[in-house]
Amino acid sequence: MRVAFVAMETTQRADSPGSRRFERTARLLSERGHEVTIFCGQWWDSYDDEWTVDGLTYRGVTLGTALSSFCTRLPALLAAYQPDVVHARPAPAEQVLAARAGSRLARAPLFVEWFGDEPLAGRQRRWAASKPTRIVTPSQLVRTQVREAGANGDQTLVIPESIDIDRIESVEPAEEIDVVYAHPLDESANIEDFLLGLAELREQGWSATVIGDGPKREEYEQEVSDLRIEDRVTFAGACDRDRRLEIYRGAHAFVQTAYREHFATELLWALACGCIGIVEYQAESSAHELIENYDRSYRVTDPQELADAIVDAGEFEHQTRNDEWDSYDHDAVIEQYLDAYRTQQS
Repeated sequence: MRVAFVAMETTQRADSPGSRRFERTARLLSERGHEVTIFCGQWWDSYDDEWTVDGLTYRGVTLGTALSSFCTRLPALLAAYQPDVVHARPAPAEQVLAARAGSRLARAPLFVEWFGDEPLAGRQRRWAASKPTRIVTPSQLVRTQVREAGANGDQTLVIPESIDIDRIESVEPAEEIDVVYAHPLDESANIEDFLLGLAELREQGWSATVIGDGPKREEYEQEVSDLRIEDRVTFAGACDRDRRLEIYRGAHAFVQTAYREHFATELLWALACGCIGIVEYQAESSAHELIENYDRSYRVTDPQELADAIVDAGEFEHQTRNDEWDSYDHDAVIEQYLDAYRTQQS
């Protein structure tokens, strides 16, 4: 299958969870033998129109990110490429309109990958939501937001984030701990509720690790000290993927309290590593969707319930791997994209 991905700004210029998911999808398709090209603003220092990185081909539509030039040139380039599917990012919304024109010339369906972190509002948001053949979102939370922006139910499709199951099994579990938390330590982390829950258990024996770094780290470290639990809470910093997996495999439970999660990717990794999931419900987080029908989990609404869940989690056996989450492996999830593509072509 030949797939044209469209993103004027790629991760080389504007890195974000949504852009990383978009390019990961393109790379996974390419690795499975499909012909994939990302049409983008040229970011490489060369006179060549195309550039290949890690097996993924980028096609420079314009030098840099001049939006009007990008949108003017894109339709003809897509038509010449003759893709089976055009797959675009929703922002800027003008590129969706240009991608739609190109997909019509190529007689190919237009998919838009809407992660939820795109800077869209008002009329542009409505444009991006109403023009595609299908809109892919990572969660029901984002799907609802897209429908509120103007997409209809038949137009939207949830395909979750994916993880590398083989990578989990390639690392050894770290030293056992009771609870782990992972999120950038910013204004959306809501680590306060996690720490207050731990403080409720001050008189009991437990250990906790916080993974993540960010502008509020010093403030959170001071809060741990104020709560008199600093001797049992370790701030591990950002940690690379392998180190995170080692910690997750050694941990008994993973606590999710962040205010905003378009998809709770770290929670998913932790569940696949055998952790019990403890999720505090937040209106702007999709984390509760992952554990909705999962026995080794708790949904809570405040620090006291969180503390109770940590205690109750002790009734479950410790695991370092749970194969119930194998359906989220890269290969399984990319097949969902291919099924969606084929459905629109038939």
